[in-house]
Amino acid sequence: MILEELTLRHFRNYAEQDISFLPGVNILLGENAQGKTNVVEAIHCLAVGKSHRTNRDSDLVAWGQDEASIRARVNSKYATRRELRVDYQKGTKRALVNGVPQAKMSDFVGHFQIVLFAPEDLQLVKGAPALRRRFLDMELAQTQPTYLYHLTRYARAVQQRNALLRAPQTVDDTMLDTLDEQLVGHGVEVYARRAHFVERLRGYAQRVHAAISDGREMLDIQYACSLPLNEEQWRDRAAIAVVFQSELEKKRASDVRQGHTSVGPHRDDLSLLIGGQPVQSFASQGQQRTIALSLRLAEIDFIYEEVGEYPVLLLDDVLSELDDTRQKNLVLSMSQKVQTVLTTTSLFHLEHELHVSAKLFYVQSGIIQMED
Repeated sequence: MILEELTLRHFRNYAEQDISFLPGVNILLGENAQGKTNVVEAIHCLAVGKSHRTNRDSDLVAWGQDEASIRARVNSKYATRRELRVDYQKGTKRALVNGVPQAKMSDFVGHFQIVLFAPEDLQLVKGAPALRRRFLDMELAQTQPTYLYHLTRYARAVQQRNALLRAPQTVDDTMLDTLDEQLVGHGVEVYARRAHFVERLRGYAQRVHAAISDGREMLDIQYACSLPLNEEQWRDRAAIAVVFQSELEKKRASDVRQGHTSVGPHRDDLSLLIGGQPVQSFASQGQQRTIALSLRLAEIDFIYEEVGEYPVLLLDDVLSELDDTRQKNLVLSMSQKVQTVLTTTSLFHLEHELHVSAKLFYVQSGIIQMED
C-alpha cells in the first residue's frame, strides 16, 4: 500500500496544500504547532473515516471556513489506483471512492490501511479500558469492513437499551427482549472477531517485544471478556450466543436497578501482562512504552497477513520518546519494508543512512515545502 499524493483544502491550519510522497521514508520536519501532526491526522481520516485526536468533525475545518476536504491517491498492488476523498461541510461528512459517494462510512473504511504510533499511545497500556477497546475496533475495521457494521449496530442497541433501562416508567420486557436479540446478534460477531484478532496479535507482539527487550521479558496479551466463556466456546459463535443471552437474562434485574447494560463487548478489556503480572500495576514507564510500541508494530504484520500488503506506517513525533537504542533501531528498520511518514522537530535522532535516502519536507505555519 503506497500513499502517492495528499491534497488538503481548508483542513486545520492548511489553506491549500499538495504533497507527493515517496514509497520509502518521508520526513515532515518543523517546530511544534506548525501542522506536522495535522498531516498525519488527515491520512488517518482517510483510512478509518475519523480523526484520532477529536470526535468533532467541525474541529477539522480551518478557522473561518465553512468546509474542508482531504483527498489522496493510493496505489495498491491488488487494485488500480484509488482516489479517496472526505468532505466536511456544515456538520456533515461525505466520503467518496474514485468519485463515488459511499452510502455508509463502513463502505469507505478498508480501502486504505495505516498504522499510527504517537506519544499518546502510552495510554494504550496505562489508560482506561475504552482506549484498548478502541485499539481493537479500529484495527478490525480497517481489515474487516463488516466488523464496523456489526460494531455500529451493537453500539446503537446498547444505547437504546440503556435509555429504556433509565426510563422513569415501568420497563417494557417485550422491548428489552427485542433489544437483547439485537445485542446478541451483532455482539457475537464483535466477540468472535476480537478474540480471533487478539489470538493472532499475541504472536506478532510477542516476537516484536522479545526483540525490543532482548528476550528478557515475556509479553502476554489476553482478551478480558465479561462473559464466562471457555476456550472451546470462543471458537463457536452459536455457543457465544447462548452464553451471552443467558448472561443478559441473569443480569436483567440488576441492569434495571442500575440503569445500564452490565454485560457485553462494550464492557471488555485487553489484558497486558509481563511475567504473568498486569503491567498497569508494576511496569515502569519504559516498559509500558515498549509494550505500546510492540502492539503498534504487531499491527503491521497482522494487516499484511489479512490483506496481502503492508500498511502505511505513521510515526508522529515518537523518536524523541524512544531513548532505548534497540527500540529506535526497530522502528527505523520497519521503514525498510513499509512506506513511512514520520514527523519530527529535529533530524538529530535519525540515523544518517535514513535521512539521506528519505524525502524531506519542511513544515512552517501550515505551509509545506520539499527539500531542494
